[in-house]
Amino acid sequence: MRLTEFWDRMDHHLGPAYSRTWAETQALSELGGRTVVEALAEGEHAKTIWRAVWAHLQLPPSER
Repeated sequence: MRLTEFWDRMDHHLGPAYSRTWAETQALSELGGRTVVEALAEGEHAKTIWRAVWAHLQLPPSER
């Protein structure tokens, strides 16, 4: 997954105004207590991060 697709999905589910703030502030247990931004900065793959966001937000299987 490319970063552009990742951010498109984030914007779709959280809204373009909120997705970046959420990604900077919400620590996810699925990411070892890191935020999305921290995980990206540490080189985690966007697809892995999306799966963590998907699980955390309890999105439908079709959005995985």
